[in-house]
Amino acid sequence: MPNRLANSQSPYLLQHANNPVDWFPWGPEALEKAKKENKPILVSIGYSACHWCHVMEHESFEDELTAELMNEHFVCIKIDREERPDLDNIYMDAVQAMGLQGGWPLNVFLMPNQKPFYGGTYFKNEQWTRLLANIADAFKKHEDQLAESAEGFGRSLSRSEIEKYGIKESEEDFSADDLSEVITKLSAQFDKEWGGMNRIPKFPMPAIWDFALDYAITSKRDELKEAVFFTLKKIGMGGIYDHLRGGFARYSVDGEWFAPHFEKMLYDNGQLLKLFAKAFQVSGDPFFLEKVNETVDWLEAEMLTSEGGFEAAQDADSEGVEGKFYTWRYSELEKLVGDEMPWLRKLYNLKIHGNWEDGVNILFQTSSYREVSEEFNMSEAELLEKLKAIKTTLLENRNQRIFPGKDDKILAGWNGLMSTGLIQAYIATGERRMLDLALNNLKFIQEKLMVDGVLFRSYKNGQAYTPGFLEDYAAVIEAALKAFEVSGKSDLLDFARTLTNFSLENFYDEKEGFFYFNNPKAEKLIANKKELFDNVIPASNSIMARNLHRLALFTYEKKYGEFAEAMLRKMKELILKEPGFLCNWASLLLETVVPTAEIGIVGKGAESLALELLEKQPSNIALAWSEKSTETAPILKGKTPDSTENALIYVCFDHACRRPVSRVDEALSQIPYLN
Repeated sequence: MPNRLANSQSPYLLQHANNPVDWFPWGPEALEKAKKENKPILVSIGYSACHWCHVMEHESFEDELTAELMNEHFVCIKIDREERPDLDNIYMDAVQAMGLQGGWPLNVFLMPNQKPFYGGTYFKNEQWTRLLANIADAFKKHEDQLAESAEGFGRSLSRSEIEKYGIKESEEDFSADDLSEVITKLSAQFDKEWGGMNRIPKFPMPAIWDFALDYAITSKRDELKEAVFFTLKKIGMGGIYDHLRGGFARYSVDGEWFAPHFEKMLYDNGQLLKLFAKAFQVSGDPFFLEKVNETVDWLEAEMLTSEGGFEAAQDADSEGVEGKFYTWRYSELEKLVGDEMPWLRKLYNLKIHGNWEDGVNILFQTSSYREVSEEFNMSEAELLEKLKAIKTTLLENRNQRIFPGKDDKILAGWNGLMSTGLIQAYIATGERRMLDLALNNLKFIQEKLMVDGVLFRSYKNGQAYTPGFLEDYAAVIEAALKAFEVSGKSDLLDFARTLTNFSLENFYDEKEGFFYFNNPKAEKLIANKKELFDNVIPASNSIMARNLHRLALFTYEKKYGEFAEAMLRKMKELILKEPGFLCNWASLLLETVVPTAEIGIVGKGAESLALELLEKQPSNIALAWSEKSTETAPILKGKTPDSTENALIYVCFDHACRRPVSRVDEALSQIPYLN
């Protein structure tokens, strides 16, 4: 018989709807039951593409005896971390404060007042049942001691980030030396052999490489550019990349980008699409273009809904086996590609008995197309033509398999990240389909996820639910500003400004000068957290600070820039100390030290000049254009075409413009570099 999760929209919660556990979704009913019956609360948090979440469900939550123990002694609440990242942040912090390892599934035990006293991640069934029995016994006999412990963790959770990290405003001006210190510390952590950071497991961490690339462009440091390209090549050649369909998995379990956890998340792919597009703009390397085109193909084929939204994620597992959909037995490949097997074997490191576990192969490239074509006496063009045909054959065959599960809810923030990536891809390639996907997506967000002036986080089955978090506002504002640059549509600038003003009114903490992750006015939680550190997704505060910086340039409203600068001043010391987790902040530091060019283009031909300029200068400009004189955006006010109505380009700093020019190369010569 289904439990209370049967009425949920979340695919993750629905996966647990037929468990014998009497699961509740998070909400007043469960919280009041715990108080009324004086029972501890078990909060279990995961997401639909999480491999170990599936394992624990199968071993423990589907087991009748385990469920009986859970139902008798606890009020059990299941949470989808992607729907409620605010709760995930709170309880992940709590588990780490207990000195325990964080991860998913996240299982946390709370007192009836929601304060946590113990937790952990995945437990084998035998450990889990023992833990449940011990906690039930401890609650019965020593409730006062558990309550005391929970109070301590509650106080720890309520500590302000300012206090926790010793944040104080820097009195010193931002300087080129600060940036030099950041890049020196950062590059010392680069993996020179395999690319990425010197860590295992390996996450792509797009914010790091985005900053490093922008710094390399602005400082004209070719060796740093090459280090970024090296990393992106290794990621694009690795098993973390889906060589047949396009798109990237979340991370690799090893240090060589070889064996991924096979789930594909929209947020990773949006950021990596942007990064690979920029790499193509700067290098002209067709390898990066290949990854951009294939990833957009994947997005269109497998993640796009008829309404214009993008679904959240694809599972690692199919038929209960991780990676089964993506891996190949050597004999299967041999049958499908025949005589082409020798060079394909070399290209993808294929082994007769498998290059991974259980005798299967992950497609894993370590030699370049040129090296393989030379070894097999082909031109590179010939190899690529043959490879294209083989990829089509293998993909058609793979598509006959049982597909991995899909998390088909639509999340505002992740859609914002993907739209930004698509717009960068359009700038890099000139392919209109990429811009159309992004503009349709932003239209979808405006029409379906905005309800009575509030941005909602989630959408499924025609319904928006859960008011948005700062992550959602920040990522959608970023996409809207980027879309305004390329489309010239002033309503997108208005949309970005409206969302920003709402964020300032509802999320901003005037006392500390940062934004809360959750809207404290929307729901009372045991703690209101602020997200300051950039991770696989940049911190919502750092995205917001960069948005405010750019919005000030488009609107000429100083207040936005003042908020951004004050936030950066508070973060400066931390950026210099620990740049690996503050690279999106470092990008704002770069845009502050080397002033962001305010560029207005007005007159006939403005659009093509704008796109050429954006393509040739992929960082540190805020650009607006119009084919005729207009005041729709303050950045364009007072700017006119030449005497024949043809477009002029105005490069300005702090509202003071250089001599207007008619050619992109002339405009580029007016943009400063880092000395």
